[in-house]
Amino acid sequence: MLPNILRLTVISCAIGFAVPQGLASAAVPAAPRPTIVLVHGAFAESASWNGVVDELAEDGYAVIAAANPLRGVASDAAAVAALLKTIKGPVVLVGHSYGGAVISAAATAADNVRALVFVAAFAPDAGESCLALTARFPGSTLPPALAAPVPLADGGEDLYIQPDKFPQQFAADVPAAQGQAMAATQRPIKASALAEIAGAPAWKTIPSWAIYGTADLNIPPAAMDFMAQRAHAKRTVVIDGASHVVMVSHPHEVAALIRDAAKR
Repeated sequence: MLPNILRLTVISCAIGFAVPQGLASAAVPAAPRPTIVLVHGAFAESASWNGVVDELAEDGYAVIAAANPLRGVASDAAAVAALLKTIKGPVVLVGHSYGGAVISAAATAADNVRALVFVAAFAPDAGESCLALTARFPGSTLPPALAAPVPLADGGEDLYIQPDKFPQQFAADVPAAQGQAMAATQRPIKASALAEIAGAPAWKTIPSWAIYGTADLNIPPAAMDFMAQRAHAKRTVVIDGASHVVMVSHPHEVAALIRDAAKR
């Protein structure tokens, strides 16, 4: 967490007081603004952050919407961590859905992450999986909305949401045409990724923030409340009626929370 910066203003008075040599240059330099790195989750892609990117860019933040491979928590985290190591200065790392598990793992391998923001996201503890956390609380209607798994050459399977069920399941509070477009551009997740056991989480050592909606049908809101409280989130925002893609339907609120995290 960044300390508050105190700026020293030197005022020269006309009554003859001398300003000590070098005092005018003794002002504490401003801390660099963090780069915001956004990590999408399953069945989404980097463009799902467009509204948030626009808001943060208007405020002058450098923003990167990373491409999450969606192949496995450890391997995806390694890909994100590699990106983080190329960024000079502090980073606020933001994850949506399954991306929350990825950012918590990635931040343990990068020393420039100052804050974590969980956007309708998983924040697993060591030994937990995304599937286990979903099953712990009632409310998810995702399993029957999934399409038949797509077999992969390595013996694994890719998961998609059925296109006709996608808008209601994933994005019920965005315009219908936009929800249909999101269904067509959804990125699949490898089934084993959702069952992969997490390692030591970064949220135990890095301050976190959280935001989610009460109408989320993918991750039960009770699960996200549990995870935010367990992580001792500095601030948790709950948006009444928001779907799983709260960053699409409520980009202003999500960007505001990220700005809050970036200023601490």
